[in-house]
Amino acid sequence: MTTLTLESMRADVARLLHESPADILDDDNLMDIGLDSMRLMKLASLWREAGAQVEFADLALEATLAQWWALVSRTATPTPASHP
Repeated sequence: MTTLTLESMRADVARLLHESPADILDDDNLMDIGLDSMRLMKLASLWREAGAQVEFADLALEATLAQWWALVSRTATPTPASHP
């Protein structure tokens, strides 16, 4: 399972929009810069596969990386501590 980070989410969005990750700011309205519902569904699916507890509807409410990261951070499943 891939660890989901704000930067990996930024890279996923940038890849779908054919943009540089540096051009995707935390507070950009991603729908305004070309993200559509089909791509948003793909992101939700991809991030669920990575362990995030996110749904399309939650992501669609406020389409910014800052908001999505807050959602992912709140719902993240803690990983068990490793024992030496």
